[in-house]
Amino acid sequence: MKSIFIKSLALCFIALSLWSCKKDETRTVSSVAAAGTLTASTTTLTLAQANGASPALTLSYPLASSSGYVIPVNTTLQFALKGTNFATPREIVVTSKSYVPTVTEVNNMILALGGVVNQPAQIEVRLKSGAAANDVTYSNVVTLTATPFLASAWIYAPGAYQGWNPSTADSLISLSSNGIYTGMIAFTPGNLEFKITPAKKWDIAFGDAGAGKISSSAGDNLKSPDAIIKQVTVDLKLNTITFGTPKEWSIIGDATLGGWNNDTDMKGVNDGKFTVYSIKTTLGVGEFKFRFNHAWDVNLGGAATLTLGGDNIKVTSAGTYTITLTVAKTADKVTGGTYTIVKN
Repeated sequence: MKSIFIKSLALCFIALSLWSCKKDETRTVSSVAAAGTLTASTTTLTLAQANGASPALTLSYPLASSSGYVIPVNTTLQFALKGTNFATPREIVVTSKSYVPTVTEVNNMILALGGVVNQPAQIEVRLKSGAAANDVTYSNVVTLTATPFLASAWIYAPGAYQGWNPSTADSLISLSSNGIYTGMIAFTPGNLEFKITPAKKWDIAFGDAGAGKISSSAGDNLKSPDAIIKQVTVDLKLNTITFGTPKEWSIIGDATLGGWNNDTDMKGVNDGKFTVYSIKTTLGVGEFKFRFNHAWDVNLGGAATLTLGGDNIKVTSAGTYTITLTVAKTADKVTGGTYTIVKN
């Protein structure tokens, strides 16, 4: 009996020893270094289109590292508008200890983040290091100040809505000249067809190649899906076209065709500044207001000088009117505006 007990005890010790060995083998012993200090050669940038290919600044930092068991670690630079707390940052994965973007790259970054052309903007940059989503550290935040310029290019959309005249056709704009152009076109009933031209002439014209594609050799006209104001986006790198609903300004009220339940969209001037909008429409006796993105979060009313959340605008005589709205902004925030209303 004593022998059996001793043997059983020995087996327990052997099993415990094997379990301990196995536990030690699979234990991951590693330490990922915290994100180091981020420095910038300058924090006040001068951006000019003529210097687009020149370096804008140098960002320096240590790369992410780990000790012990080797695991993949990443170092990323995050860029965001100041005050957004990096809610929707732009990220660039880096593999060297410095990043030297060009003036054009910085300019495009600011515009992509929501900066406004010719208005000072502040961009925050930080280093993100880690091996997994739950093991990430961040560096200090560096704030860059710069005024973005309009590095723009245009294409044009002559069509039935404006009499097929390239010289007066609406334009689509690419703020950073990256080959992607967008803008608003006011299509009307029976006038949905158009083409895309790189210049205000018919030398080259892109037509419908099917399945959302465009081609300069396609004979068929492009066609809007609706007789309303559409957001038209053309990618000349992929030769594609898409149609959407503009997230822009509209009028709404019992004086408008849609009443207080349906917006009547205004067309923006496709200049990249996003401040001037207009519409020619029928109004009845009643009231209306201007609002953004079909929501009441940002709306304008009042007298000739508009204020946020201001009073309804009265219409005392029914008829056809041309209404022009000029939005006032501080950075990217609407602060008010002015409008004109002319009976045709």
